[in-house]
Amino acid sequence: MKADRPRREPTIALINIVFLMLIFFMAAATLAPPLDGALKLVRTADLEGRAPPDALVVHADGRLAYRGAAVADAAAYMAQVWPEEIVRIVPDAALPAPDLIRLGEALRRAGARRVVMVTEQGLP
Repeated sequence: MKADRPRREPTIALINIVFLMLIFFMAAATLAPPLDGALKLVRTADLEGRAPPDALVVHADGRLAYRGAAVADAAAYMAQVWPEEIVRIVPDAALPAPDLIRLGEALRRAGARRVVMVTEQGLP
């Protein structure tokens, strides 16, 4: 009777699969070309940040403001700017996401066709 030898793991097959996956992801990934080294980007750190004048500002506590004046709710805002097709909102970063979603839904119910959120974007 033959002695049972331990079965060897198919490590070569596993290595082949890992390398194929690596090659696939390298080929499928979109690599952005680096910025030109001579390019000087505009510095905005010293600029005063302010919302676009036609945007609805939403504070962290849920208060709404339009052009510096307090607004009662989404319907009151839409009554002031109607017929705007695109409504821009500038939310505070500390505003809870569910509150932001409820505001977007209220603006849509009040007649806004599109609700666009104005955010800050920066390059590293």
